[in-house]
Amino acid sequence: MNNRIKISNTDLEVGRINFGGNVFGWTLDEQKSFEILDAFTAEGFNFIDTADTYPWWVNGKGELSETIIGKWMKSRGNRDDLVIATKVGSETKEHGYDISKAHILKSVDESLQRLQTDHIDLYYTHFDDKSTPIEETLSAYDEVIKAGKVRYIAASNLSPKRLEESFEIAEKKGLPKYVALQPHYSLVEREGYENDYLPLVEKYGLTVFPYWSLAAGFLTGKYRSETDLSKSVRGEGARKYLNEKGFTILKALDDISVKHNTKPATVALAWLLAQPHIGAPIVSATSQSQLETLFAAPKIALDQGDLDMLDKASK
Repeated sequence: MNNRIKISNTDLEVGRINFGGNVFGWTLDEQKSFEILDAFTAEGFNFIDTADTYPWWVNGKGELSETIIGKWMKSRGNRDDLVIATKVGSETKEHGYDISKAHILKSVDESLQRLQTDHIDLYYTHFDDKSTPIEETLSAYDEVIKAGKVRYIAASNLSPKRLEESFEIAEKKGLPKYVALQPHYSLVEREGYENDYLPLVEKYGLTVFPYWSLAAGFLTGKYRSETDLSKSVRGEGARKYLNEKGFTILKALDDISVKHNTKPATVALAWLLAQPHIGAPIVSATSQSQLETLFAAPKIALDQGDLDMLDKASK
């Protein structure tokens, strides 16, 4: 059993790796998804992240990921052992970004149906439509929480300004407050989170679950040249990191992974876990060997020299 942490201001305890469900229905079919989920939970991990629109790039509307997770939970009878996070508000071919009350009330019921459950543990504002009044969004969350459909709410891709206003309005109106933040954060993407969001994380006591923790696979060390990008359907996402800074970070990861007899990806995740307020990096895997790389991250104790080397390389 791996160590678990409690999400701030909740009674939810989660393992230190958050499995990203965007691969279900995309690079993993239903059977392979079941196998990966079985292996993930067999190791003692319990936290699964998805969205109502994953993977929208396959069919234009998503839904496949939630459906596969729902079928898996139903067949395994393990819903009570899991912490399930999903999201609302993302854009599809059918509609734009939308966090209106009407959309939230409709979407939560659709997600519950696909997930074959009566409650969502952590429900994210996935993207901000920038036009719905914050009070309207929080009022919708208040309604679904009181109905027992959602336990807690969290935020992803909100501007710092709208995030802070959400707390101010929630306090003033007695509405639910976000308990967690899901930002873009990794060794190659530090500035936006550390400058703009970390002060708010500290101010409001949020638990942080970074996405793109391995920078589209770049921090695994798999992509070291343009010719490497064709190794995976996700390879093009790593192109922008093929520069001096990226290579400097890979060199540091290589050196530290040799020292700890592990993989660069494991070290990159261990670095995230060593940062303040980080609960569990969101990361996906499509094979048992990739899962082993993730499982090792919470077990690696980076020393101050390791952390200093990575800090210097990634600044």
